Amino acid sequence: MPSIQPSTMVMHLLLEFSLPEDSNRAIANYLNRDLPYKLSADDIYVTSGCLQAIEVALAAINRPGANILLPRPGFTFYESRAAYEHLQVRHFDLLPARGWEVDVDAIEALADDNTVAIVIINPGNPCGSVYSYDHLKMVAETARKLGILVIADEVYGHLTFGSAPFVPMGIFGSIVPVLSLGSISKRWVVPGWRLGWLVTSDPNGILQKSGIVESITGFLNISTDPATFIQGAIPQILENTKDDFFSKVIVTLKEAADKCFDGIREVPCLTCPKKPEGSMFVMLHILQVKLNVSLLEDISDDLDFCMKLAKEESVIIVPAGMAFGMKNWLRITFACEISALEDGLRRIKAFHQRHVRKQ
Repeated sequence: MPSIQPSTMVMHLLLEFSLPEDSNRAIANYLNRDLPYKLSADDIYVTSGCLQAIEVALAAINRPGANILLPRPGFTFYESRAAYEHLQVRHFDLLPARGWEVDVDAIEALADDNTVAIVIINPGNPCGSVYSYDHLKMVAETARKLGILVIADEVYGHLTFGSAPFVPMGIFGSIVPVLSLGSISKRWVVPGWRLGWLVTSDPNGILQKSGIVESITGFLNISTDPATFIQGAIPQILENTKDDFFSKVIVTLKEAADKCFDGIREVPCLTCPKKPEGSMFVMLHILQVKLNVSLLEDISDDLDFCMKLAKEESVIIVPAGMAFGMKNWLRITFACEISALEDGLRRIKAFHQRHVRKQ
């Protein structure tokens, strides 16, 4: 092989990749498979992972005195970023008895003239829920009635393994303007690659007229971009990944979700209101741990449960009272090796047996 100078070699490799505008076009084409209208490359804003997409979205919609509606439980980065932006947070509950659906009546009661947006996470983190077409349409119509836009966090898009298929919120872009957020980290299982997107799903052009598109562009003009070589690889990634790769990921997640759900049922102090159908998480309720009818001894709440479980069994799960504002709930991820999941569930069962209230 002839000698090649490093600079020449780098240029040669870079020329093998697509240009950044090609990555935008590839993302638009990928998302267009599920939409009733066509996105263009100009509707796509590439970000350094979905976290930066959240940062951009909240910065773009902010104004003095504004507030935003966030789900409880939800992804806590929204609260942190809203605080950074001095954006007031108002929480609406997700309803466990209804498969963690949005409490639409609560949304109407919470919103006022200063409300700018509602965040919908689908598939759900941390609940493992997947919303139906009808439910998402109801949310879109409610948002239109209130005069607010929808931020649709779809980072777990298409990672569904139950009876409900994934429905992108952008389908309802003609009803209400939608900022759709996503990335390659979850579906392609490459979280360290840090490439995400923010999409203006808005065929009526409301976001352009309101100045939000200009705000998005301005924010991204002064922030860092994803690695150029990852952007260059995006057309190949989105267009040429085989269906059997996605199928294997879904089969693996479903097996783990089933194993997790079945294992939880063997622990009397825990209950799961709905079997997870998407994402990589499940929410559990600790039954009556603080009341005098408690099933457990010497456990005061979800934080106490998690601290003692970690100390005694080296099993780490998230106390949702502290993390998500839902006292005596837990969040467990099943995105791990089946053998590790089985071992963890055995340890949780043993922990329960040691701490169960004696009759």
